[in-house]
Amino acid sequence: MNGFRRSGSRRSAGPAALVFAGALALSACGGGDAGGGSGDGEELSGKVKIDGSSTVAPLSTAAAEFYAEEQPKVRVTVGTSGTGGGFEKFCAGETDVSDASRPIEDDEKKLCEKKGIKYEELSVANDALTIVVNKDAKWVECLTTAQLKKIWQPGSKVKSWKQIDPKFPDEPLKLFGAGTDSGTFDYFTEAINGEEGASRTDYSPTEDDNVTVQGVAGSKGGLGYFGFSYFEENRKDLKALKVDGGEGCVAPSVETTQDGTYKPLSRPLFIYPTAKALQRPEVEGFVEFYVDNHARIAKDARFVPLNGEQDKELAADLKKLKERAE
Repeated sequence: MNGFRRSGSRRSAGPAALVFAGALALSACGGGDAGGGSGDGEELSGKVKIDGSSTVAPLSTAAAEFYAEEQPKVRVTVGTSGTGGGFEKFCAGETDVSDASRPIEDDEKKLCEKKGIKYEELSVANDALTIVVNKDAKWVECLTTAQLKKIWQPGSKVKSWKQIDPKFPDEPLKLFGAGTDSGTFDYFTEAINGEEGASRTDYSPTEDDNVTVQGVAGSKGGLGYFGFSYFEENRKDLKALKVDGGEGCVAPSVETTQDGTYKPLSRPLFIYPTAKALQRPEVEGFVEFYVDNHARIAKDARFVPLNGEQDKELAADLKKLKERAE
């Protein structure tokens, strides 16, 4: 959007209703990291419907593009109604896979159970929620979690940078962030304010992170937050801040996310396939391909790949899902 859309990779996440390429194919052939898939070279056809997190959608889009190179007759759609909105559709049996930037919650679990939806949680990549400011905000390089809470807590009256730190200029603070249906919103508010959903309301919320990019880049006193990959794609227009979670200022990066030092804003990203959908070869093939090629997909979509321990857990979780599908 206006120069701030992703470029140079397969990623493309639109606003609240991204439909991926209309007809992308997915398969059981595998490839990339480990290959595999239920098709064993068989040509597949059919549909795979995905919805949920706008953060995770580019991962699923990249997975679908790679998979389409092997199975061009499978149609995949990727919607972005937010993590919460995605689970509503998922638990109603409307989708095969739900993208999520947070774990499924108890009320959502109950809804799925009521509808007989069986699933497994698969962690496919890592992310680092990134605090971004305008390139011209030369006065700030790092914020503590206490300062972030002071800015974002419910009822906050902080409207100037000087109110954050007396050393900062009296520059108006303009805030941008995730909408309330977003898993990013849930994660950020819990990590910073100590309670999921607890946030000041006088900011510019959006389900489209490109809007946050535009807002912060267009305001000298702008500050916002979103996934690390959005910063990577727009680093020429924005500055990422280091975060001090109590052990010193740490910058978001692949290394600090994987080793756990970027606290408390690093997080796993998930897909939730249904066991019933996995009984269809085109869905089983896609999910197996996604898991087998997760590192390739994460790198292409500018996310942080799983570490070794997470990789083993993913393989075990996929095995459990396949057993439930039998």
